[in-house]
Amino acid sequence: MSTLSPSRVFVIGGTGAQGLPVIRALVADGRYTVRALSRDPDSRRAKELLALGNVSILKGTFADEAVLREGFRHCDVAFVNIDGFNAGEKNEMYWAIRSYEIALEEGVRFLVYGNLDYGLKKAGYDSRFRTGHYDGKGRIGEWILFQNQVNRDRMGAAVFTTGPYMEMAIWPMTPMSPALEDGVLTWRVPLGEGAVPHVALEDCGHYARWLFDHPERANGMNLEVAIEQVAYAQLAAAFEKVTGHPARYIDTDLETYWNGPLRASAGRPAGYNADPTDKSTMSFRDNFTGFWNLWKHQVITRDYALLDEIHPGRIKTVEQWLRRQDEQGRQLGKGSLWERMQPENMQRTAPLLKLVEDRGQGAL
Repeated sequence: MSTLSPSRVFVIGGTGAQGLPVIRALVADGRYTVRALSRDPDSRRAKELLALGNVSILKGTFADEAVLREGFRHCDVAFVNIDGFNAGEKNEMYWAIRSYEIALEEGVRFLVYGNLDYGLKKAGYDSRFRTGHYDGKGRIGEWILFQNQVNRDRMGAAVFTTGPYMEMAIWPMTPMSPALEDGVLTWRVPLGEGAVPHVALEDCGHYARWLFDHPERANGMNLEVAIEQVAYAQLAAAFEKVTGHPARYIDTDLETYWNGPLRASAGRPAGYNADPTDKSTMSFRDNFTGFWNLWKHQVITRDYALLDEIHPGRIKTVEQWLRRQDEQGRQLGKGSLWERMQPENMQRTAPLLKLVEDRGQGAL
């Protein structure tokens, strides 16, 4: 494949936490024009995208072949990151496959698939590590790379594998939200001595843009990204160093964890449009138990030397990331990082995860 000229990008998942910085990076210099899919063009996130310029919104859902054809037909390249917490594991796998097939049929030249690790496979198919919203994506990531062996000259493809956003560790209403306890910022999570390969959202934009800018090298690549392997004792120590205020990590057993703030969600389907009567549907509790086991037992790592080569200016440590958060918060008038962690300020924070903003409901 030759290097792509200025291109039109169809984006599925553009209003998600990852989609926003990806689109921001794509349109930053005018090389790319984005058409983003949204069920609600009047939503806060869709309006935020439109304000970037070089962005238009296609109203509809990824679970509609006519909408997919309309989106892919008018674009040269595509970024596909289906919302598994909307679709559920089964639906996501089906519609991810159809998205690839329709993109190929409609003449898209290069497709980047927003992926997560096939953790169950990486753990040796031990069901203690089964995490539906990870495995559903990971299976399709491998399937796309297999199809690409035959189709690479017709439509190139790359897989972009991320992970838990670093932002989730300081944001309310996530699986690893901290709480202020007697003046100490506290993370109570079932991580043991493990570590999470956390991803910086702002770096996601750079990596996705790199894949589109370098299609010859990216074609057939699975780019797996992270800041570093973040142990939560390390996270707490870095927070203290950056803010000058106390923080701690308390390892928590799974039973205690599920009797905490996530208790009300534990029995619900992990995908809110999944069939709760289907025996394959995972509950939030089962899904995120596998999720924490992946990190506790350090099943997933990254090639950080490769990431240094691709993005020399990437965020490389949790301390560096926290310092950037502190500085950016002050510049935006949100106060210091410590001030942002105060309960009254956390309550006013706009949701990071689209699942939370959508309140676990909406059309497939």
